[in-house]
Amino acid sequence: MKLFKKNGVLFAVLLIIIYVVGMSVMQDLSGSVGVSYLAEALFSGAMSVFLMIFIIRGKMAGYLGLRAPEVTAGKMLFYIPLLITGAVTAFFGMGSEYGALSSVLAGVSMVFVGFIEEVIFRGFLFRGIAKESVKRAAIISAVTFGIGHFVNLLNGKDLLENSIQVVFAVAAGFMLVFIFLRTGSIIPCVVFHSLNNCIAAFSTGKLLTDSLGETGGSLIAAGAKILIAVGYTIYVMRLPERELPE
Repeated sequence: MKLFKKNGVLFAVLLIIIYVVGMSVMQDLSGSVGVSYLAEALFSGAMSVFLMIFIIRGKMAGYLGLRAPEVTAGKMLFYIPLLITGAVTAFFGMGSEYGALSSVLAGVSMVFVGFIEEVIFRGFLFRGIAKESVKRAAIISAVTFGIGHFVNLLNGKDLLENSIQVVFAVAAGFMLVFIFLRTGSIIPCVVFHSLNNCIAAFSTGKLLTDSLGETGGSLIAAGAKILIAVGYTIYVMRLPERELPE
């Protein structure tokens, strides 16, 4: 708590380092024990509990946007573009290469990851920088969120595939920042993030890759998601501005 009060941005950066390094190490550990997503689920679950206790004790739920949106669902188009952005890859094929236990652990882990990343990037990091400049905070939190996905290269992910993921993550980062700015809530962001993660974990893209190849299929799916995210961001940006929650 002392570090957070003294330097909120440094506190957020420390959380990012712990989270990124921790999840990378946990992935290797799961591989060592032979149960996919076991260590990731335990680590992300423990970190989620820690963050919730920290937030509750510090009475920071409203400050971080963990509250009901102040804008009606109708004005947010009932969040339909947000849901479509998260679900679009499901239309191109779903499946699982894991057993029942690992599939459940993967889903649990992805839900925790959605919560953690929103609290860190749209919560602590954004609010810490926004004290000086909201515009700078929006840019840095979105770009940092995207670039952070390059860590997947260390886990063997293809460079092109990872780069596409980073571009989408940056676009999604801006979309989620403006949802927070216009509604005062990151709850829709957490729901989207968890949904997107779960679908991505079980997406095969088979309907596209069979006809367009691995690269072509990835580009089409990512392109669709990026276009929807950018379009929705433009719409949300035009909604009335409001003060950030205290």
